[in-house]
Amino acid sequence: MINIVLADDHELVRDGIKALLEDQQGIEVIDEAADGRDALEVLSRTNPDLLIVDIRMPELNGIEVVTEVTKTYKNVKTLVLSMHDSEEYVVKAIQAGADGYLLKGASKDEFLKAITKVASGGKYFTGDVSAIIMNNFVSGNATATPKKEVEADPFHLTKREKQILSLVLQLKNNKVIAEELKISKRTAEVHRFNLMKKLDVKNIMELNNKAKEYKLV
Repeated sequence: MINIVLADDHELVRDGIKALLEDQQGIEVIDEAADGRDALEVLSRTNPDLLIVDIRMPELNGIEVVTEVTKTYKNVKTLVLSMHDSEEYVVKAIQAGADGYLLKGASKDEFLKAITKVASGGKYFTGDVSAIIMNNFVSGNATATPKKEVEADPFHLTKREKQILSLVLQLKNNKVIAEELKISKRTAEVHRFNLMKKLDVKNIMELNNKAKEYKLV
């Protein structure tokens, strides 16, 4: 039996995950938390096998929670479930000691695969990060984004986000983007949402103007 604690500040997300897992044999959600500090309190009295934690939470964020879990609850595995696929977040999560990193747009099958692998002592990271980079992360050689890249791109766009940006500016819809990049339509939607949020734009015109201004494509 894999005993799980969920930590996410959105009750709807927690309810959705519980509903998804309730019929799975060998997996049980034993408790939940609405913020980072509450998550650590729950861990102190439940001692689960796995903590599934969001990155952006009040009180303590997911990275801070993972850092504390790594130091204090060495038997508890951590799976970061996030809508953010930027290299910056992934680097920080793994440097904090996370055993896995998965996007909220992942399929049910991938989610269950990640839970099983992490709970059994393995590592599981979203496929949008290159294998070479991930191998460096897993071996403890994670490095920050090169300075020249940060200076050239103040938004820290990942390779995947740049691909999405190019296709969006070609006025391609999520279905077409998914087919071209060989990802699910839901994952394409998440990427598009993250991109618009990261660049702080509300429509294609604003996105196009900002992309030209900062020479992103």
